[in-house]
Amino acid sequence: MTTGAGRPGRSVLVQEGPWPFITRRVTWREGQIVSLWRSRHHRKGLPVKGAAHTLALEMALSRCLWMPRELNWWIGVLFALGSVLFGLGSWLSLQPLLAHRWHLSPEAVSTVFLLGSFPFTAAAYLQLFQAANSPLVADQPQRRRSHWRWFGWRPGDLGWLSCALQFPGTLLFNLNTYNALNTGLDWYDQDLAIWTPNILGSVLFMASGYLSFMETCHSPWAWQPRSLSWWVTSTNLLGCVGFLLSALVSVVLPSTVGPAFPTVSLIFTLVGAMGFLIGSLLMLPESVVPS
Repeated sequence: MTTGAGRPGRSVLVQEGPWPFITRRVTWREGQIVSLWRSRHHRKGLPVKGAAHTLALEMALSRCLWMPRELNWWIGVLFALGSVLFGLGSWLSLQPLLAHRWHLSPEAVSTVFLLGSFPFTAAAYLQLFQAANSPLVADQPQRRRSHWRWFGWRPGDLGWLSCALQFPGTLLFNLNTYNALNTGLDWYDQDLAIWTPNILGSVLFMASGYLSFMETCHSPWAWQPRSLSWWVTSTNLLGCVGFLLSALVSVVLPSTVGPAFPTVSLIFTLVGAMGFLIGSLLMLPESVVPS
């Protein structure tokens, strides 16, 4: 935390965040908060307490169910869709009798994972696009269409950095789930074509999830159960942990014909999908409920 001292009656600026990033700025004057800036709220255009035209809680929660003109709504819905498909694929893999009853072959179940990876990629790109085009300073107008940046370059922005790591992670999941459709690979080719992009994508997801969590906490760790954004990023981080553990135990050994611990891997994938599903659904009220 850094503080710009001021004389009585003058403004005092307080800045904090996980070094070397600044994720929160507060300006005080005579013991009163004059302005409050938070990285995640600024980047995503989230409502803050005390803002004009604040909706009643019941109206806000009702409105968040259908906001197709809002980018945050699409990000949450697409992440939720991908999570549902990953969770469904995991559950069907753990319950082969159920898959058989639904007349789904193992290849069809694998296709469910592939289909789930596409909404993840779309949502991750929309987040990156949003971060690349967010105003650099508060109250700055959004860029005109001709000036939009498709990826941007803001390595000093913790939110952008989180999004920039997550997007290539989703592309690796696309590759991983597509290659998993090929059932004729030996152990070495499975590790190269399926496990390697899986573990790399999971590491990128883990790094992205933790950076996003720190952006919300304004520190490496904080307990903020009254903050909706904290619940969004903490449940997403739990999902990242699940995906990473799933990838670690899905390595194919020379003595096996598939993942070393398939059941454990699927359970962790299901945990990861549920973590992301909860976080994604919480993104919807986060877009309209002031915090």
